Amino acid sequence: MSAKKRVAIQGIKASFHEEAAFKFFGEDIETIECNSFKQTFQKLAGGEADYVVMAIENSIAGSLLPNYSLLREYNFPVIGEVYLPIKLHLMALSGVKFEDIKTVTSHPIAIRQCGDFLDEFPKIKVTESSDTAACAKKIRDEQLFDTAAIANNLAAKLYGLTILERSIESNKKNYTRFLILTDKQIEIKNANKASLCFQVTNDAGSLVKVLNILAELDINMSKVQSMPVLGKRNEYNFYVDIEWNKAENYDDAIRRIVKHTINFSIMGEYLRNDAV
Repeated sequence: MSAKKRVAIQGIKASFHEEAAFKFFGEDIETIECNSFKQTFQKLAGGEADYVVMAIENSIAGSLLPNYSLLREYNFPVIGEVYLPIKLHLMALSGVKFEDIKTVTSHPIAIRQCGDFLDEFPKIKVTESSDTAACAKKIRDEQLFDTAAIANNLAAKLYGLTILERSIESNKKNYTRFLILTDKQIEIKNANKASLCFQVTNDAGSLVKVLNILAELDINMSKVQSMPVLGKRNEYNFYVDIEWNKAENYDDAIRRIVKHTINFSIMGEYLRNDAV
């Protein structure tokens, strides 16, 4: 019997990161809880984890910029992605009624995403915490009968809480994209998506030339993110996700793009995952 995959996540069990890990690997995994995104990479680098699941962007909050820096710093290959719909529920200890609630606690982003709902109850105190699932766990551990958490269904199930109100998020099309990384070189058969990182030369129109190459070869650029190069004025790293239908077009594009870029790297080639 093979050992379970060890998957490092930021947060604790029943967090959205663990839910994303379950969606990609299935539930028969060993979750390695970490206090920060950097710690997940350290666990992988130190051989204490086999994979990292890391959020990279949210459809409402936007890109998680510090995580792009981690991708560049550690250079672990991206082997997959997960799109997870973010469904936020209000939960409390069994037997607690809505009118008993004096405090609602959650991660600040989750709180913002439920602003319309919370605005309807101005007398309820709202407090921020580092993790949605940790709020649910604290209510269970400390038996807080006057407090509710905003978290996912997994947290309610794991920590034995009752959902008082379902799907209280303001935007019902809220999703987060997660990347799957490992420290091994794994070839993904029939890959149709890649994450690239590069700088462009100072020549006029150098970025346009890259974009034109992609357009000519019918390659879709699904994401572009720029970040300043530390200590370098007017120099930027471009993080670009591209998708293709014909592998030969992708190969041709890479050969041509390299000529117009500096410090070009392919961070990963993997299967596109559009399922939300």
